[in-house]
Amino acid sequence: MDEKNLRQVRGLAIIAMGSQIRRIDPSEYHVKSQSGNGWYRVLKDGLEWKCECPDHVNRRLTCKHIYAVTLSLNLRQKVTAQNIGLDLSKAVLSCKFCGSSAVIKIGFRNNKVGMIQRYLCKDCSRNFVLNEAFENMKHNPKAITVALDLYFKGVSLRKIRDHLKQFYAIKVTHVAVLKWIRKYVTLMKEYVKNLKPEVSNVWHTDEMTVNINGEYNWLWNLMDNETRFLLASQISKRREVDDARKVFADAKNVAQARPAILVTDGLQSYNEAFNKEFWTMKGPRTEHIRLPSIRERPNNNLVERLHGTIRERTKVMRGFDNENSASTLVDGERIYYNFIRPHMSLDERTPAEAACIDLKLGESKWMNLIKQSAKVVKKI
Repeated sequence: MDEKNLRQVRGLAIIAMGSQIRRIDPSEYHVKSQSGNGWYRVLKDGLEWKCECPDHVNRRLTCKHIYAVTLSLNLRQKVTAQNIGLDLSKAVLSCKFCGSSAVIKIGFRNNKVGMIQRYLCKDCSRNFVLNEAFENMKHNPKAITVALDLYFKGVSLRKIRDHLKQFYAIKVTHVAVLKWIRKYVTLMKEYVKNLKPEVSNVWHTDEMTVNINGEYNWLWNLMDNETRFLLASQISKRREVDDARKVFADAKNVAQARPAILVTDGLQSYNEAFNKEFWTMKGPRTEHIRLPSIRERPNNNLVERLHGTIRERTKVMRGFDNENSASTLVDGERIYYNFIRPHMSLDERTPAEAACIDLKLGESKWMNLIKQSAKVVKKI
């Protein structure tokens, strides 16, 4: 990546963090220093942008702070010029009441999310709008999915609130953002729990501590070796046999299979839980590999890397407020890791795609996953 592209990427990173750009007037912005506690002035001089940072002053190059300002301005202009609602032009039209395809357009409804196309069914004579999974939500569906994406990328609720205000002109509290996250994580969880991944014969499991309202609990994760698919994630107050058994049972239920090899650390609870969940007199047996150290081969580095990501996420939150928020984050992280986030070691595929679960989510993964979840969960 050349220097110009690298600065653009860093500018986008500044935008994504939220609360890093302050508008003083149309020709002056202040951008927070990413390596210190100060702010840099970005000024528009005629058609040229100038910045007080050393990179721009000494090298006369377009720095990341200028890119952050200009890219954010372009984004705001695009948001203002276009409604960021659902693209209904490509939707398969059928009446939401009777299922008839005899549907015609009858104008638009202007509400808080913008202009929404209205339809009339010639068979049942009822009119409706297509807003799957976002009915009764007064805010823009795209803004809601942006909030979910930023949250699971490690941005705090208050910074998400500031980001929505700055770039989408949406005034919402951080509590409302949390309610969006809980609502749609619960919906997607009901959908994805019935999807069966095709996984390998080697599974890894490990546990880490998480802070819930000042008390340390344990987060257990069990992952497939080849697809990186996260088969189970659970929180418990202790590290006892029953806690480990729940993780093993959940993984078996999701995969609908047993592994040939299960890799754990030396925790005694794993050994007893393994004997109760995997040991059998019939058919192929599962081998239990207990590692006293991550230097042993095979090791549990796959799960350790996941735990490193989760630790970075919880730093932003400074611990969970309660068990509900912890459960929401764990369920959402599992959905984000399996279905949304491309994995470098999987050739930029998601673990779900590597496990032969191709939902054809396209570029708008959050939006399409929510809409698919709404369709399926309503039928259950």
